[in-house]
Amino acid sequence: MNISLTKNELRAIYKAKRMALSRDQVDALSEKLLKNFVLQFNIIENQCINVFLPIERLNEVNTKIFIDYFFDKKVRVFVPKIQDGKMISIEIFPDSEFQINRWGIKEPFCDNNVNVELDYVLTPLLYCDRFGNRVGYGKGFYDSFFSGDLIIHKKIGLNFYSPIEDVADIFENDVCLDGLITPSGFVNFNIK
Repeated sequence: MNISLTKNELRAIYKAKRMALSRDQVDALSEKLLKNFVLQFNIIENQCINVFLPIERLNEVNTKIFIDYFFDKKVRVFVPKIQDGKMISIEIFPDSEFQINRWGIKEPFCDNNVNVELDYVLTPLLYCDRFGNRVGYGKGFYDSFFSGDLIIHKKIGLNFYSPIEDVADIFENDVCLDGLITPSGFVNFNIK
């Protein structure tokens, strides 16, 4: 029987677990996530992938290695930016310049919100349960982004931890992920 915990309980547990990791551990686990993502998905030239930029002080997944891989494969790379209280997707290039926003997150200087179909949105999280219910930092930016006008083919979470506990407090506006990449593999939430 699975244990159900609230988002706040899960947020506290998994934030503490992640903060206990060394920089070397974060980098090694991030490499495994990239390897498992590449094994799971056929990445081809000109695909459009939105990937978050990591908050290093919070030991988030090192997505810089994903971005380098995507540029090498000639994939179009997009990153989130908060504009007028909403998250938008901005295309970046190897020479793009960045600034730090008020939450300490790196964002591109550019404000050109491009309306393209996104093949994948690689999504940050603290925890994700076996149903694709995501626990983030509680601001709701990704849920609003997922519910917006952009066409998104796959919402994929990246996490160092596999689903164990269930999320007890699911809300009407919560948007489930399609899949989760962990160091041990891929969890597909769309199996009927």
